Amino acid sequence: MCQLPKFDDPNLLVGFDTSDDAAVYKIDDNTALIQTVDIFPPVVDDPYLYGQIAAANSLSDVYAMGGKPKLAMNILCMPEDMEKSVLLDVLQGGYSKCKEASAIICGGHTIKDNEPKYGLCVSGFVHPDHILKNSSAAEGDVLILTKALGTGILNTALKAELITAESEKALCESMATLNKTAAEIMADYHVSGCTDVTGFGLMGHAHEMASGSDVTIVIESSHLPLLPQALEMAEMGIVPKGAYNNRNWIGCSVASSRKVPLAVTDIMFDPQTSGGLLIAVPEKESQQLLRRLKDSIAAAEIVGYVKAFDGKSVRVE
Repeated sequence: MCQLPKFDDPNLLVGFDTSDDAAVYKIDDNTALIQTVDIFPPVVDDPYLYGQIAAANSLSDVYAMGGKPKLAMNILCMPEDMEKSVLLDVLQGGYSKCKEASAIICGGHTIKDNEPKYGLCVSGFVHPDHILKNSSAAEGDVLILTKALGTGILNTALKAELITAESEKALCESMATLNKTAAEIMADYHVSGCTDVTGFGLMGHAHEMASGSDVTIVIESSHLPLLPQALEMAEMGIVPKGAYNNRNWIGCSVASSRKVPLAVTDIMFDPQTSGGLLIAVPEKESQQLLRRLKDSIAAAEIVGYVKAFDGKSVRVE
């Protein structure tokens, strides 16, 4: 496997030598720059909603690092025959989420492609002492998840017209919701570490957090918040390929109790689109943080805890 060189720059506070959500570069004693980029093809038919979801997903990495997004650049791949009205709707959807995040879209880049793809390159800022990494969870921490799981499974089911209009609405609202409120609330607490739950699923991102922190993460499966019909669809075997890829990637690092149904672990491996934040916080502050979160985010739940490494990165109970 090719090894990328490391940059010998003391101001590079977070780079690709860890599995963190974005790069962080120190500008001065009070300011660090967060840089991230994300892009993916449509997950819904509505172009405006697609733009919102893609933008929310791109902005999420800055929130996961404890920062505030400030500048964004559009990245758009489009077929030559794509109608201009559709293109405009995608961009307006992205603009609406950046405006909600108090971030400025100041340009971008487009290329021709057979399949449309959209996302943002986002710059944000954070105090160097307040950077949140996914490699700093501590033994005794409690884990809080801020969005319900199941977006990959439900998007797959939606294409087959298997879910209700109410479930589709809950799915789309979840994907289009910024992690801004969760990030603002957790800033008032002594959070040990954080990551957003996206393409690697809850299990994959928990594994990255555990591996980077040299701990074992225990997920209490009965406490997981789930989107409507996610469990039903998983029980029917409506599971996207990405979930199996995630399972193949880290399956040997995970141990699940035999009491946990296969459908539940499928949901935990399910790749999420614009998922929530997974927050590691000291136990003494966890209940207060959860109460604050639930005042604004109904799906927020305590989903596990961190313990000393016991040979597996993640255990599911």
